[in-house]
Amino acid sequence: MRSPLLDTPGAVAAETPDADVAGHYGDPFAEQRALLAGEAMVDRSNREVVRISGPDRLSWLNSLSSQKLDDLKPGRPTETLLLDAQGRVEHHLVLVDDGEAVWAHVEPGTGAEVTAFLDKMRFMLRVEVADVTDRYAVVSVAGEAHPGLPEGAVAVGRDILLPRDLLAGRLGLGLAGLWAYEALRIEEHRPRLGFETDHKTIPHEVGWIGSALHLNKGCYKGQETVARVHNLGHPPRRLVFLHLDGSVDTLPKHGTPVTLDGAEVGFVGSSARHHELGPIALAVVKRTVPVDATLEAGGVAASQEVIVPPDAGRNVQIDPSLRRRIR
Repeated sequence: MRSPLLDTPGAVAAETPDADVAGHYGDPFAEQRALLAGEAMVDRSNREVVRISGPDRLSWLNSLSSQKLDDLKPGRPTETLLLDAQGRVEHHLVLVDDGEAVWAHVEPGTGAEVTAFLDKMRFMLRVEVADVTDRYAVVSVAGEAHPGLPEGAVAVGRDILLPRDLLAGRLGLGLAGLWAYEALRIEEHRPRLGFETDHKTIPHEVGWIGSALHLNKGCYKGQETVARVHNLGHPPRRLVFLHLDGSVDTLPKHGTPVTLDGAEVGFVGSSARHHELGPIALAVVKRTVPVDATLEAGGVAASQEVIVPPDAGRNVQIDPSLRRRIR
C-alpha cells in the first residue's frame, strides 16, 4: 500500500521490500538527528498490522509462539516469533495488548500469511484474527512516551499504529526517512526478518533470545531445537556489527558475501550510513570466525563488534561427580 507521504516534496522511495515508503526526504543525516531529538517520525506504513481479540488470545498466542505472553500486561510492548518444527524463524511479530486485543505488526507482504496461520489454529478457542493493514499504518518515533496520541492510535513501544486517515497529519512532527530508521536500528544491533535472517535462521544466531523468545515457558512449535541449542550446542552462525571502511563510496547491499582471507564466511544483512559512526552494517557469519578478524564485505574492509558470542548456547551445567561416574 503506497504511502501518501511519498508525495512529500523531496521524498525518495526506499528499495524493495520498502518501496512504498520514503527512504529519505533529501537530507538523511539531518533526518537521523531530528528523529533522535524527538522532532520527527518515520513512515513505516508498508508494514502490515494484525489484530487478535477474544478472551483466550494471550494464552493461545503463548502456546503458538516463542515469547511468554499468557501474563502480558496491557500496554507492555514485546516481540515474539513463529517457528517451524525445526526451530527456524518464519515470522517476527512486534506486539502489545491493550486490554481488549493484541495488536501486532509484521514485515511487508507477510500479514496475510500470518493471519491465515493464526486463523487455522483457532480451533474452538475464543479468539478472532483480522488483518487490519488497510485501516492502520505503522509509524515510529525515537522514544516510548507518546503524549497526546490521536484517538484510535495504539502505542507499541517506539512504534505507533495510526489510523491511516491520520497518516498525512504526521502526528505534528517532521519526517525522517527509512534510511534514518535503519541506521539507528543497525546501531542498536536489532535484526530484521528477511535481512539478518534466511530460511535456515534459528533465534540464537541473531540474538532474539530474551527479546523475542522466553527460555522458560511451555511447549510451542520449534521449542525442541531452541532447548537443544541452548543447553547442549552452539548456533552455527552469529550476528555481528561491522564498522565499514569509510573511504569507500558504496555500501554493501543485502546478501553481499562476507569474506575472510578470500573465503566466504557469511553475508551482509543490512547496511547504512550513520550520522556519527559512518558506514555500518549487520552481518551473519560462521560461529568459528575469529572475533578479532578483519573481514571484507563486498570488498570493503570491516572490523567486527560481537553481538552473539561464539560460545552462545551449551548452558547445561554438569555435576562433576556425575561426569566422574560416566567415565
